[in-house]
Amino acid sequence: MPDHGMERAPGSRAGRPLSSFDIAYEGTPTWDIGRPQGVVARLVASGSVTGAVLDAGCGTGEHALLLAGLGHRVVGVDISPLAVEKARVKAVARGVEVSFVVGDALELEPALAAEAARPFDTALDVGLFHVLQPDDRRRYARSLAAVVRPGGRALVTCWSARNPFGYGPQRITRTMLRRSFVAADGWRMEAIEPEELETRLPVGRVDAWLATIRRR
Repeated sequence: MPDHGMERAPGSRAGRPLSSFDIAYEGTPTWDIGRPQGVVARLVASGSVTGAVLDAGCGTGEHALLLAGLGHRVVGVDISPLAVEKARVKAVARGVEVSFVVGDALELEPALAAEAARPFDTALDVGLFHVLQPDDRRRYARSLAAVVRPGGRALVTCWSARNPFGYGPQRITRTMLRRSFVAADGWRMEAIEPEELETRLPVGRVDAWLATIRRR
């Protein structure tokens, strides 16, 4: 969940350009709370997370590590090499088997071509959808559809338009979610429910949506 309230200058690391996400992960981003989000725990408790799991926009891996520890085969993918590096270190330290991949969520099929877990039964997105540009949202939905099996689910948690703040990522409405995950791209919206996300921002918790979307 990127912190759009602070601009950072571009830089480099180990001879390569740093993305805004890598720069954020040089420290502790406001969306990285050091533990799984409560929404993920609630999804696990409700039985909504099944089978092989893709953690899209996995960050430093807390959700992927939680789910792998519960017996799921999990692949985490993130566009930030630094975030993936940190996630891999956590996996080794905790003795948990998870595959973490550097890849673009808009092009998941080639990024995950070598992963034995695909196609996935569940795609988990906690804080990725709301950083996408409007023109990329349906592309993302198609990208997910390419790696989730028919009958599988995408569970998407994103910032809600109900938040009154003058900072943070894009405010997402139910209409934006419905228009992004459409039948033509292989999805059926099952539910969009109010949720919350925990952050390191001064307000602590922020309003969110939890969308449950079925792969056709």
